[in-house]
Amino acid sequence: MPSVALNSPPPIQTLTFQSRSHLHSAMDAHSASFSSFSAYLRALSLTPSRLSRRAFSVSTSFDEMTSTRSTSGVHMHRTLRWFDLVGFGLGGMIGAGVFVTTGPAAHQAGPAIVLSYAIAGLCALLSAFCYTEFAVDMPVAGGAFSYLRITFGEFAGFLTGANLIMDYVMSNAAVARSFTQYLGAAIGISTAKWRLVVPGLPKGFDQIDLIAVAVVLIITIIICYSTKQSSVVNMMLTAIHILFIAFLIVFGFWKGDWKNFTEPGDPKNESGFFPHGATGVFKGASLVSLSYIGYDAVSTMAEEVRNPAKDIPVGVSGSVVLVTILYCLMAASMAKLLPYDMIKAEAPLAEAFARWKWVSNVIGGGASFGILTSLLVAMMGQARYMCVIGRSRVVPAWFAEVHPKTSTPLNASAFLGIFTAVIALFVDLDVLLNFVCIGTLFVFYMVANAIIFRRYVVIGSTKPQPTLSFLCSFSLTAIIFTLIWHFVTPGRAKTALLTVTAIVAIVVSLIFNCVVPQARKPEFWGVPLMPWIPCASIFLNLFLLGSLDGTSYVRFVFFSILVVLVYVLYGVHSSSDAEGDDSLFVKNGEIPELQNNFKV
Repeated sequence: MPSVALNSPPPIQTLTFQSRSHLHSAMDAHSASFSSFSAYLRALSLTPSRLSRRAFSVSTSFDEMTSTRSTSGVHMHRTLRWFDLVGFGLGGMIGAGVFVTTGPAAHQAGPAIVLSYAIAGLCALLSAFCYTEFAVDMPVAGGAFSYLRITFGEFAGFLTGANLIMDYVMSNAAVARSFTQYLGAAIGISTAKWRLVVPGLPKGFDQIDLIAVAVVLIITIIICYSTKQSSVVNMMLTAIHILFIAFLIVFGFWKGDWKNFTEPGDPKNESGFFPHGATGVFKGASLVSLSYIGYDAVSTMAEEVRNPAKDIPVGVSGSVVLVTILYCLMAASMAKLLPYDMIKAEAPLAEAFARWKWVSNVIGGGASFGILTSLLVAMMGQARYMCVIGRSRVVPAWFAEVHPKTSTPLNASAFLGIFTAVIALFVDLDVLLNFVCIGTLFVFYMVANAIIFRRYVVIGSTKPQPTLSFLCSFSLTAIIFTLIWHFVTPGRAKTALLTVTAIVAIVVSLIFNCVVPQARKPEFWGVPLMPWIPCASIFLNLFLLGSLDGTSYVRFVFFSILVVLVYVLYGVHSSSDAEGDDSLFVKNGEIPELQNNFKV
């Protein structure tokens, strides 16, 4: 319950009740901009002025937890503890990682995929610190969308949130299709017998997977029912899955051969622990970054946590550390069992243990449990993102509604569940993975920038130019370092350029840290060693982004253009209507005195 200080404004419950009545009336009626075709044409003519007013308008953490949250009607129940969050983190990350991304990443990194997982884990942990500070300060379900919205404005939040939702949908579809692979391995049925080939469709889109669709729809029903019950189901599946992982690690180190760490299966291929050098290791790290998207889903459950200040730091950061250790051990176990060039892109673990038929069956069953937990957590996360974006009115407020009986975002869960099932029906694994990784790294990069900006800038009280200049110059330095790494011929000149660029990045950060004072101190939990940890996160994310192929960028740009069009043609007009009926406001700055009176 909130504690209200003396001379404070009315309590949250009053504000919520007052705002809920007109918000729901606004949701039930047609918005002014969309009431008729002529009204929409008038709205389009006002696009420039609305963009200038709304695109960079920032919300406040106070409003996110009160009036904006009330758009959902019923509040989500605070039933989760730190062990629930650790369970969600383990379930959400372990299922997707080794079972889906290890195959493609192993062909890039070779046996050094162990280091790829360690690098991606470090990158995730640095980002997790940034997520945790936001989630503790503002325990709502919006995750990165809300963090960017209160920092850089409505458009940045929507661009980030839309990319994250698409990441979730694509990765969940990929994981669901890999479930078919492992289920087939568990019961000894070839995947080809489970999928229907449709002649005439492009390659990568021509295999219909009904099993993947069924799994997605069943999990959608589960997450619509209850968050606490979903946690219980996740705990049971994750416990079985952890035992299975321990078995894999022990068996792999027992039966494997150390020569596989240096010798390929085909002598024509590159040999050694680093067959493709450091470049291959970082390419592998960029691919397996998808494996860590689960902790982001944990942060979206902040609105349902009993004690955010204590439970969220343990739940988010603790799960990332545990998962990184397990990933590295599992990758090492698999690399010891099978030469890197013999690992299949799909169901890599089943292939590594194929010599032992009974073990292969066990792997199929155990991996199936892991994939189910991954889907459960990720689909809960994507629904909460859509729910909070609906609260902002940038997408229809229908998505924001929380069902009064289940206290879950039922509409968002059902819609995205069906959308994920459609994608899983026909889109192949490789097509999905290339799209997802770039969006995940982009979101991590944006959140790291946002936490620095929020610490050093209070809009309306502090000049943002020094901090923005630092963020731009630091990012530019990281981009230059990445370009040198990938395009300059190896030699002394390359080493010298990389060293100089790294020193410049450190010096720029040092000057910023000494010259620009922090404008805000976190009340409960903050990122340590500010700004060094977020800077390291920015640098690593940009470096891993530079390791992806050109096709990934084409798809990312194409989808981002679609997001911009949706915002310009719908989002800005819908949020402008909400602003007009007092559902949303243009904020000029935080109101710390007001916020300090409300302790959730």
